[in-house]
Amino acid sequence: MSTDSFDPTDAHFETLAIRAQAPVSPEREHSVPLYLTSSFRFDDAEHARALFSEEVAGNIYSRYANPNTDEFVRKLCLLEGGEDGIATSSGMSAVFCAIAARVSSGDHVLASRALFGSTHQLFTRILPKWGVTSDYADVGDPASWERLIRPETKLIFIETPSNPGLELIDLEWLGALAQSRGIPLVVDNCFATPYLQRPLALGASVVIHSATKYMDGQGRALGGAIVGTREYIADCRFFARHTGPAMSAFNAWLLSKSIETLAVRMDRHCSNALAIAKHFEGHPALESVRYPFLASHPHHELAKRQMSQGGGIVVLVLKGGLEAGRRFLDRVQMVSHSANLGDTRTIVTHPASTTHSKLTPAERAAVAISDGLIRVSVGLEHVADIIADLEQALGTP
Repeated sequence: MSTDSFDPTDAHFETLAIRAQAPVSPEREHSVPLYLTSSFRFDDAEHARALFSEEVAGNIYSRYANPNTDEFVRKLCLLEGGEDGIATSSGMSAVFCAIAARVSSGDHVLASRALFGSTHQLFTRILPKWGVTSDYADVGDPASWERLIRPETKLIFIETPSNPGLELIDLEWLGALAQSRGIPLVVDNCFATPYLQRPLALGASVVIHSATKYMDGQGRALGGAIVGTREYIADCRFFARHTGPAMSAFNAWLLSKSIETLAVRMDRHCSNALAIAKHFEGHPALESVRYPFLASHPHHELAKRQMSQGGGIVVLVLKGGLEAGRRFLDRVQMVSHSANLGDTRTIVTHPASTTHSKLTPAERAAVAISDGLIRVSVGLEHVADIIADLEQALGTP
Protein backbone atom coordinates (compact mmCIF):
# COMPACT_ATOMS: atom_id res chain seq x y z
CA MET A 1 0.00 0.00 0.00
CA SER A 2 0.94 3.64 0.04
CA THR A 3 3.85 4.78 2.21
CA ASP A 4 1.51 7.44 3.58
CA SER A 5 -0.02 6.80 7.02
CA PHE A 6 -3.39 5.65 5.64
CA ASP A 7 -4.69 2.57 7.47
CA PRO A 8 -7.16 0.58 5.32
CA THR A 9 -8.45 -1.53 8.21
CA ASP A 10 -11.70 0.32 8.84
CA ALA A 11 -12.01 2.29 5.62
CA HIS A 12 -15.16 2.19 3.50
CA PHE A 13 -15.29 0.75 -0.03
CA GLU A 14 -15.07 4.12 -1.79
CA THR A 15 -12.03 5.15 0.27
CA LEU A 16 -10.22 1.87 -0.33
CA ALA A 17 -10.86 2.11 -4.08
CA ILE A 18 -9.15 5.51 -4.14
CA ARG A 19 -6.51 5.39 -1.40
CA ALA A 20 -5.14 1.85 -1.73
CA GLN A 21 -2.15 2.61 -3.93
CA ALA A 22 1.30 1.26 -4.67
CA PRO A 23 4.16 2.67 -2.58
CA VAL A 24 5.24 6.08 -3.80
CA SER A 25 8.75 6.68 -5.09
CA PRO A 26 11.18 9.30 -3.74
CA GLU A 27 9.51 11.68 -6.21
CA ARG A 28 6.37 11.57 -3.98
CA GLU A 29 3.98 11.33 -6.91
CA HIS A 30 0.29 11.78 -6.04
CA SER A 31 -0.97 9.55 -8.86
CA VAL A 32 0.84 6.24 -9.32
CA PRO A 33 2.98 6.35 -12.48
CA LEU A 34 3.17 3.84 -15.28
CA TYR A 35 5.91 1.22 -15.08
CA LEU A 36 6.39 0.46 -18.77
CA THR A 37 9.28 -1.95 -18.47
CA SER A 38 9.55 -5.58 -19.42
CA SER A 39 12.12 -6.41 -16.74
CA PHE A 40 13.76 -5.14 -13.56
CA ARG A 41 17.40 -4.93 -12.48
CA PHE A 42 18.88 -7.00 -9.65
CA ASP A 43 21.10 -5.55 -6.94
CA ASP A 44 23.61 -8.37 -7.28
CA ALA A 45 23.86 -12.11 -8.01
CA GLU A 46 22.53 -13.05 -4.58
CA HIS A 47 19.52 -10.75 -4.98
CA ALA A 48 18.67 -12.38 -8.32
CA ARG A 49 18.97 -15.85 -6.83
CA ALA A 50 16.77 -14.96 -3.85
CA LEU A 51 14.11 -13.44 -6.08
CA PHE A 52 13.89 -16.49 -8.34
CA SER A 53 13.79 -18.84 -5.37
CA GLU A 54 11.02 -16.66 -3.89
CA GLU A 55 12.97 -16.17 -0.66
CA VAL A 56 12.44 -12.43 -1.02
CA ALA A 57 9.65 -10.45 -2.68
CA GLY A 58 10.34 -8.18 -5.61
CA ASN A 59 9.94 -7.61 -9.31
CA ILE A 60 11.73 -9.75 -11.87
CA TYR A 61 9.84 -9.60 -15.14
CA SER A 62 6.51 -8.00 -16.02
CA ARG A 63 5.04 -11.31 -17.13
CA TYR A 64 5.36 -12.33 -13.47
CA ALA A 65 4.51 -9.06 -11.74
CA ASN A 66 4.79 -5.29 -12.15
CA PRO A 67 4.11 -2.42 -9.71
CA ASN A 68 0.99 -1.50 -11.69
CA THR A 69 -0.48 -5.00 -11.74
CA ASP A 70 0.47 -5.40 -8.07
CA GLU A 71 -1.49 -2.28 -7.15
CA PHE A 72 -4.52 -3.39 -9.16
CA VAL A 73 -4.50 -6.80 -7.48
CA ARG A 74 -3.97 -5.46 -3.96
CA LYS A 75 -6.85 -3.08 -4.43
CA LEU A 76 -9.18 -5.87 -5.59
CA CYS A 77 -8.11 -8.06 -2.66
CA LEU A 78 -9.13 -5.31 -0.25
CA LEU A 79 -12.43 -4.69 -2.02
CA GLU A 80 -13.36 -8.38 -2.31
CA GLY A 81 -11.94 -9.44 1.05
CA GLY A 82 -9.47 -11.88 -0.53
CA GLU A 83 -6.11 -13.02 0.79
CA ASP A 84 -4.29 -12.87 -2.54
CA GLY A 85 -4.87 -12.46 -6.26
CA ILE A 86 -3.43 -12.26 -9.75
CA ALA A 87 -4.19 -10.12 -12.79
CA THR A 88 -4.66 -11.63 -16.26
CA SER A 89 -4.91 -10.36 -19.81
CA SER A 90 -8.69 -10.80 -20.11
CA GLY A 91 -11.73 -12.09 -18.28
CA MET A 92 -11.66 -15.40 -20.11
CA SER A 93 -7.97 -15.90 -19.35
CA ALA A 94 -8.93 -15.48 -15.69
CA VAL A 95 -11.69 -18.07 -16.05
CA PHE A 96 -9.38 -20.53 -17.79
CA CYS A 97 -6.50 -19.98 -15.38
CA ALA A 98 -8.71 -20.40 -12.30
CA ILE A 99 -9.91 -23.77 -13.62
CA ALA A 100 -6.85 -25.15 -15.42
CA ALA A 101 -4.56 -24.37 -12.48
CA ARG A 102 -6.54 -26.76 -10.28
CA VAL A 103 -7.64 -29.66 -12.49
CA SER A 104 -5.90 -32.62 -14.11
CA SER A 105 -6.92 -35.39 -16.48
CA GLY A 106 -9.65 -37.46 -14.85
CA ASP A 107 -10.95 -34.60 -12.72
CA HIS A 108 -14.51 -33.28 -12.75
CA VAL A 109 -15.98 -29.77 -12.52
CA LEU A 110 -19.54 -28.98 -11.46
CA ALA A 111 -20.95 -25.75 -12.90
CA SER A 112 -24.16 -23.79 -13.04
CA ARG A 113 -25.99 -24.32 -16.30
CA ALA A 114 -26.36 -20.59 -16.97
CA LEU A 115 -22.91 -19.49 -18.11
CA PHE A 116 -21.32 -17.04 -20.52
CA GLY A 117 -20.97 -18.55 -24.00
CA SER A 118 -17.17 -18.78 -23.99
CA THR A 119 -17.16 -20.38 -20.55
CA HIS A 120 -19.62 -22.96 -21.86
CA GLN A 121 -17.27 -23.69 -24.77
CA LEU A 122 -14.42 -24.12 -22.32
CA PHE A 123 -16.34 -26.79 -20.40
CA THR A 124 -17.79 -28.60 -23.41
CA ARG A 125 -15.09 -28.40 -26.08
CA ILE A 126 -11.70 -27.45 -24.61
CA LEU A 127 -11.31 -29.10 -21.20
CA PRO A 128 -12.57 -32.50 -22.47
CA LYS A 129 -9.53 -32.63 -24.79
CA TRP A 130 -7.41 -33.05 -21.64
CA GLY A 131 -9.72 -35.53 -19.96
CA VAL A 132 -11.51 -33.05 -17.68
CA THR A 133 -15.25 -33.63 -17.50
CA SER A 134 -18.04 -31.37 -16.27
CA ASP A 135 -21.71 -31.40 -15.39
CA TYR A 136 -24.28 -28.62 -15.20
CA ALA A 137 -26.59 -28.23 -12.23
CA ASP A 138 -29.85 -26.28 -12.35
CA VAL A 139 -30.51 -23.21 -10.25
CA GLY A 140 -34.07 -24.34 -9.63
CA ASP A 141 -33.09 -27.82 -8.45
CA PRO A 142 -30.87 -27.64 -5.32
CA ALA A 143 -30.80 -31.41 -5.05
CA SER A 144 -29.07 -31.64 -8.43
CA TRP A 145 -25.93 -29.99 -6.99
CA GLU A 146 -25.48 -32.63 -4.30
CA ARG A 147 -26.39 -35.43 -6.69
CA LEU A 148 -23.79 -34.39 -9.30
CA ILE A 149 -20.82 -34.05 -6.95
CA ARG A 150 -18.38 -36.93 -7.45
CA PRO A 151 -15.23 -38.03 -5.60
CA GLU A 152 -13.23 -36.56 -8.49
CA THR A 153 -15.02 -33.17 -8.42
CA LYS A 154 -12.25 -30.61 -7.94
CA LEU A 155 -14.19 -27.34 -8.09
CA ILE A 156 -17.62 -25.79 -8.46
CA PHE A 157 -17.94 -22.88 -10.89
CA ILE A 158 -20.86 -20.44 -11.08
CA GLU A 159 -21.98 -17.03 -12.30
CA THR A 160 -24.41 -15.01 -10.23
CA PRO A 161 -26.13 -13.04 -11.65
CA SER A 162 -25.69 -15.09 -14.80
CA ASN A 163 -24.89 -13.78 -18.27
CA PRO A 164 -27.31 -12.95 -19.86
CA GLY A 165 -30.35 -14.46 -18.14
CA LEU A 166 -29.78 -12.86 -14.71
CA GLU A 167 -30.33 -16.09 -12.79
CA LEU A 168 -29.12 -15.98 -9.19
CA ILE A 169 -27.62 -18.68 -7.01
CA ASP A 170 -27.76 -18.67 -3.21
CA LEU A 171 -24.10 -18.16 -2.35
CA GLU A 172 -24.45 -18.96 1.35
CA TRP A 173 -26.20 -22.26 0.61
CA LEU A 174 -23.82 -23.34 -2.14
CA GLY A 175 -20.79 -22.09 -0.23
CA ALA A 176 -21.78 -24.22 2.76
CA LEU A 177 -22.29 -27.27 0.52
CA ALA A 178 -18.91 -26.76 -1.17
CA GLN A 179 -17.13 -26.34 2.17
CA SER A 180 -18.81 -29.45 3.60
CA ARG A 181 -17.41 -31.46 0.67
CA GLY A 182 -14.01 -29.76 0.69
CA ILE A 183 -14.49 -28.39 -2.82
CA PRO A 184 -13.52 -24.82 -3.78
CA LEU A 185 -16.41 -22.64 -4.97
CA VAL A 186 -15.35 -20.29 -7.80
CA VAL A 187 -17.69 -17.37 -8.53
CA ASP A 188 -17.70 -15.15 -11.60
CA ASN A 189 -18.62 -11.82 -9.97
CA CYS A 190 -18.39 -9.76 -13.15
CA PHE A 191 -22.00 -8.53 -13.25
CA ALA A 192 -22.16 -7.50 -9.60
CA THR A 193 -18.61 -6.27 -8.86
CA PRO A 194 -17.42 -6.21 -5.23
CA TYR A 195 -19.40 -3.03 -4.70
CA LEU A 196 -22.73 -4.90 -5.01
CA GLN A 197 -21.78 -8.43 -3.90
CA ARG A 198 -18.89 -10.06 -2.03
CA PRO A 199 -18.98 -13.84 -2.66
CA LEU A 200 -15.93 -14.54 -0.49
CA ALA A 201 -17.84 -13.31 2.56
CA LEU A 202 -20.69 -15.69 1.68
CA GLY A 203 -18.70 -18.91 1.35
CA ALA A 204 -16.83 -18.77 -1.97
CA SER A 205 -13.12 -19.62 -2.19
CA VAL A 206 -12.36 -17.64 -5.32
CA VAL A 207 -13.81 -14.69 -7.24
CA ILE A 208 -13.20 -14.03 -10.92
CA HIS A 209 -13.65 -10.78 -12.81
CA SER A 210 -13.63 -9.66 -16.38
CA ALA A 211 -12.12 -6.28 -15.54
CA THR A 212 -12.91 -5.32 -19.13
CA LYS A 213 -16.46 -4.66 -17.98
CA TYR A 214 -17.38 -2.52 -14.95
CA MET A 215 -13.84 -2.33 -13.57
CA ASP A 216 -12.79 -0.34 -16.63
CA GLY A 217 -16.26 1.01 -17.20
CA GLN A 218 -15.48 2.91 -20.38
CA GLY A 219 -14.85 0.22 -23.00
CA ARG A 220 -11.12 0.87 -23.26
CA ALA A 221 -9.06 -2.00 -21.86
CA LEU A 222 -9.07 -5.78 -21.59
CA GLY A 223 -8.25 -7.39 -18.28
CA GLY A 224 -9.11 -10.13 -15.83
CA ALA A 225 -8.53 -10.92 -12.18
CA ILE A 226 -8.66 -13.86 -9.78
CA VAL A 227 -8.95 -13.19 -6.04
CA GLY A 228 -9.24 -15.73 -3.24
CA THR A 229 -7.40 -17.85 -0.72
CA ARG A 230 -3.59 -17.87 -0.66
CA GLU A 231 -3.48 -21.59 -1.40
CA TYR A 232 -5.71 -21.36 -4.46
CA ILE A 233 -4.01 -18.26 -5.83
CA ALA A 234 -0.58 -19.87 -5.43
CA ASP A 235 -1.64 -22.53 -7.94
CA CYS A 236 -3.07 -19.86 -10.27
CA ARG A 237 0.12 -17.78 -10.01
CA PHE A 238 2.30 -20.78 -10.92
CA PHE A 239 0.06 -21.62 -13.88
CA ALA A 240 -0.08 -18.01 -15.14
CA ARG A 241 3.64 -17.43 -14.66
CA HIS A 242 4.49 -20.31 -16.96
CA THR A 243 1.66 -20.00 -19.51
CA GLY A 244 1.78 -16.24 -19.89
CA PRO A 245 -1.72 -14.65 -19.69
CA ALA A 246 -0.19 -11.49 -18.20
CA MET A 247 -1.99 -8.17 -17.89
CA SER A 248 -0.06 -5.25 -19.39
CA ALA A 249 1.22 -2.54 -17.06
CA PHE A 250 -0.73 0.08 -18.98
CA ASN A 251 -4.02 -1.81 -18.66
CA ALA A 252 -3.39 -2.40 -14.96
CA TRP A 253 -2.69 1.30 -14.42
CA LEU A 254 -5.84 2.24 -16.36
CA LEU A 255 -8.02 -0.28 -14.51
CA SER A 256 -6.71 0.70 -11.10
CA LYS A 257 -7.50 4.34 -11.80
CA SER A 258 -10.96 3.35 -13.09
CA ILE A 259 -11.76 1.46 -9.88
CA GLU A 260 -11.48 4.78 -8.04
CA THR A 261 -14.86 5.71 -9.56
CA LEU A 262 -16.44 2.23 -9.47
CA ALA A 263 -18.85 2.99 -6.61
CA VAL A 264 -20.07 6.23 -8.17
CA ARG A 265 -20.57 4.58 -11.54
CA MET A 266 -22.30 1.49 -10.17
CA ASP A 267 -24.77 3.65 -8.23
CA ARG A 268 -25.77 5.33 -11.49
CA HIS A 269 -25.79 2.09 -13.51
CA CYS A 270 -28.11 0.54 -10.93
CA SER A 271 -30.49 3.47 -10.54
CA ASN A 272 -30.81 3.82 -14.31
CA ALA A 273 -31.32 0.07 -14.75
CA LEU A 274 -34.03 -0.13 -12.10
CA ALA A 275 -35.86 2.83 -13.63
CA ILE A 276 -35.69 1.24 -17.09
CA ALA A 277 -36.85 -2.16 -15.81
CA LYS A 278 -39.83 -0.58 -14.07
CA HIS A 279 -40.69 1.54 -17.10
CA PHE A 280 -40.75 -1.35 -19.58
CA GLU A 281 -42.35 -3.99 -17.39
CA GLY A 282 -45.71 -4.70 -18.99
CA HIS A 283 -44.79 -3.01 -22.31
CA PRO A 284 -47.01 -4.40 -25.08
CA ALA A 285 -44.04 -5.25 -27.32
CA LEU A 286 -42.39 -7.37 -24.63
CA GLU A 287 -43.02 -10.84 -23.31
CA SER A 288 -41.16 -10.01 -20.11
CA VAL A 289 -38.56 -7.84 -18.38
CA ARG A 290 -35.92 -9.37 -16.11
CA TYR A 291 -34.05 -7.45 -13.42
CA PRO A 292 -32.99 -8.81 -10.02
CA PHE A 293 -34.53 -5.95 -8.04
CA LEU A 294 -37.92 -6.18 -9.77
CA ALA A 295 -40.46 -7.93 -7.55
CA SER A 296 -41.38 -10.10 -10.55
CA HIS A 297 -37.89 -11.62 -10.78
CA PRO A 298 -38.04 -15.23 -9.55
CA HIS A 299 -34.98 -14.68 -7.35
CA HIS A 300 -35.94 -11.23 -6.13
CA GLU A 301 -35.75 -12.04 -2.41
CA LEU A 302 -32.37 -13.72 -2.86
CA ALA A 303 -31.12 -10.70 -4.80
CA LYS A 304 -32.14 -8.38 -1.99
CA ARG A 305 -30.38 -10.64 0.50
CA GLN A 306 -26.98 -11.04 -1.19
CA MET A 307 -26.72 -7.93 -3.39
CA SER A 308 -26.86 -4.30 -2.27
CA GLN A 309 -28.37 -3.19 -5.61
CA GLY A 310 -29.65 -4.96 -8.71
CA GLY A 311 -26.78 -4.28 -11.11
CA GLY A 312 -26.59 -2.56 -14.48
CA ILE A 313 -28.05 -5.26 -16.77
CA VAL A 314 -31.71 -5.42 -17.81
CA VAL A 315 -33.11 -8.18 -20.02
CA LEU A 316 -35.92 -7.40 -22.47
CA VAL A 317 -37.65 -10.38 -24.06
CA LEU A 318 -39.35 -9.21 -27.25
CA LYS A 319 -42.49 -10.67 -28.72
CA GLY A 320 -41.84 -11.88 -32.25
CA GLY A 321 -38.58 -13.72 -31.65
CA LEU A 322 -35.61 -13.36 -33.98
CA GLU A 323 -37.18 -10.92 -36.43
CA ALA A 324 -38.38 -8.65 -33.65
CA GLY A 325 -34.91 -8.72 -32.13
CA ARG A 326 -33.24 -7.79 -35.43
CA ARG A 327 -35.75 -5.02 -36.02
CA PHE A 328 -35.08 -3.61 -32.57
CA LEU A 329 -31.30 -3.69 -33.03
CA ASP A 330 -31.52 -1.96 -36.41
CA ARG A 331 -33.71 0.79 -34.96
CA VAL A 332 -31.62 1.91 -31.97
CA GLN A 333 -30.10 5.33 -32.54
CA MET A 334 -28.25 6.63 -29.47
CA VAL A 335 -27.83 3.24 -27.81
CA SER A 336 -24.85 1.20 -29.05
CA HIS A 337 -25.15 -2.25 -30.63
CA SER A 338 -22.06 -4.08 -29.37
CA ALA A 339 -20.91 -7.27 -27.64
CA ASN A 340 -19.41 -5.52 -24.61
CA LEU A 341 -21.10 -4.49 -21.37
CA GLY A 342 -20.39 -2.39 -18.29
CA ASP A 343 -19.64 0.72 -20.35
CA THR A 344 -20.61 4.33 -19.65
CA ARG A 345 -22.58 3.98 -22.89
CA THR A 346 -25.76 1.93 -22.98
CA ILE A 347 -25.25 -1.20 -25.09
CA VAL A 348 -27.74 -3.70 -26.49
CA THR A 349 -26.76 -7.24 -27.45
CA HIS A 350 -28.66 -10.15 -29.01
CA PRO A 351 -27.10 -13.21 -27.28
CA ALA A 352 -28.79 -15.84 -29.47
CA SER A 353 -26.96 -14.57 -32.57
CA THR A 354 -23.72 -13.36 -30.93
CA THR A 355 -22.33 -14.19 -27.47
CA HIS A 356 -24.29 -17.46 -27.12
CA SER A 357 -24.65 -18.34 -30.80
CA LYS A 358 -22.41 -21.42 -30.48
CA LEU A 359 -24.92 -23.01 -28.11
CA THR A 360 -27.56 -25.24 -29.67
CA PRO A 361 -31.17 -24.03 -29.56
CA ALA A 362 -31.84 -26.61 -26.84
CA GLU A 363 -28.87 -25.39 -24.79
CA ARG A 364 -30.04 -21.79 -25.08
CA ALA A 365 -33.58 -22.76 -24.13
CA ALA A 366 -32.27 -24.56 -21.02
CA VAL A 367 -30.91 -21.23 -19.71
CA ALA A 368 -33.88 -19.13 -20.90
CA ILE A 369 -32.10 -17.46 -23.84
CA SER A 370 -34.86 -17.05 -26.39
CA ASP A 371 -34.51 -15.65 -29.90
CA GLY A 372 -36.17 -12.44 -28.74
CA LEU A 373 -33.93 -11.83 -25.73
CA ILE A 374 -32.05 -8.54 -25.70
CA ARG A 375 -29.39 -7.85 -23.07
CA VAL A 376 -29.33 -4.17 -22.17
CA SER A 377 -26.17 -2.99 -20.46
CA VAL A 378 -27.51 0.24 -19.01
CA GLY A 379 -25.08 3.12 -19.22
CA LEU A 380 -24.66 6.45 -17.48
CA GLU A 381 -26.56 8.65 -19.91
CA HIS A 382 -29.65 10.45 -18.62
CA VAL A 383 -32.21 7.75 -18.02
CA ALA A 384 -34.93 9.62 -19.94
CA ASP A 385 -32.77 9.59 -23.08
CA ILE A 386 -32.08 5.86 -22.76
CA ILE A 387 -35.78 5.12 -22.31
CA ALA A 388 -36.72 7.29 -25.29
CA ASP A 389 -34.35 5.45 -27.61
CA LEU A 390 -35.46 2.01 -26.42
CA GLU A 391 -39.10 3.06 -26.77
CA GLN A 392 -38.73 4.17 -30.36
CA ALA A 393 -36.70 1.03 -31.20
CA LEU A 394 -39.49 -1.18 -29.87
CA GLY A 395 -41.97 0.67 -32.09
CA THR A 396 -45.60 -0.39 -32.35
CA PRO A 397 -46.12 -4.07 -31.51
